[in-house]
Amino acid sequence: MSRQRALQWGRTAWTLALLFGSLPVAGRLFLGVWEFEGAAGLACLCLLAGIYFHILGRRAFTLPDSATMLDRAIRLASSGQTDEAIALLTAAIRLSPRCWQAFQYRGELQLMEGKSLEPALEDLTQAIRLAPGEAHLYVLRGQAYSLLGDHVAAARDNSTATTLTRRDQHVPW
Repeated sequence: MSRQRALQWGRTAWTLALLFGSLPVAGRLFLGVWEFEGAAGLACLCLLAGIYFHILGRRAFTLPDSATMLDRAIRLASSGQTDEAIALLTAAIRLSPRCWQAFQYRGELQLMEGKSLEPALEDLTQAIRLAPGEAHLYVLRGQAYSLLGDHVAAARDNSTATTLTRRDQHVPW
């Protein structure tokens, strides 16, 4: 929910609280009796909702989540801000250490830089530990091995990727 929308809902809830809170007074003035017994309860609920939406609309921070951080890191990387993207992916990993995509993206960025091959290999290996059924991770790690000169390990990972891809494409009808 956007801040503007939350503030709008808060104002609406406060207006309803005022309306429900004034019903007993209006009943007393116009009808001579304090009817509207549930009005005070409804007014309190609307007041609480208004406070909640006001806080939601005014808060200066957002709770970090790894999916948002991954999306932002991808945007940073695509605009050429690789170092910032890697730092953001590192923060995403600290926040959610089982998020294999963060390891994958950080490993890919390190591979693209070409100077951080060992850390890229470690990240891709960790991504494979967390998601062993993802064939593309083996392809990426095979590229890292190949750049490091370990062609046997690269061939093994490419073979594993091929096997996983064939298994995923097999339709047992």
